[in-house]
Amino acid sequence: MTDTSVNREFLVAFDAETQQEAEAELLACCASRRWAAEVAARRPYNDLDTLRRVSDAALAALDWSDVQEAMAAHPPIGKRPSSKRHSGERAHGEERDATWSRSEQAAAATDDRQTADELAAGNAEYEQRFGHVFLICASGLSAGQVLAALRERLGNDEEAERRVVREELRRIVELRLARLVAR
Repeated sequence: MTDTSVNREFLVAFDAETQQEAEAELLACCASRRWAAEVAARRPYNDLDTLRRVSDAALAALDWSDVQEAMAAHPPIGKRPSSKRHSGERAHGEERDATWSRSEQAAAATDDRQTADELAAGNAEYEQRFGHVFLICASGLSAGQVLAALRERLGNDEEAERRVVREELRRIVELRLARLVAR
């Protein structure tokens, strides 16, 4: 997404929000409270590129427990998003997060029962092996591509998988930030 799709009025309003209000907006993009606090604290943002750079730096600085907090808001591929959120968050942020999750996973949805069953079994195996949801930026991927990535990543050791998870989270957050500032 280029800067031409940025809603400048949104950025001006976002920059004027209180720290708590800005964090609530950002939590729909990434459910790590530490990330949201850091990105909100670095305002003002004149453009999407600057927001993305700050986001990337904040994501890279997260402890693994912060990454796990972010992942906890992501439903397993093929499942509906839950509405469990941090206390004090606005309801529209929950709805936006759930809508975005459905949209991001839409291409990976399948009516093929065998593929759906294999995704469910793979998700369960992945969660048992790594202790968290299989996180992938599924936008634009077919169910078969997601399943292939899942199978491949099951062969990763924990350190390698954590690197992949961080990159997938970064890609998801980048897409969501672009959606946030385009509204």
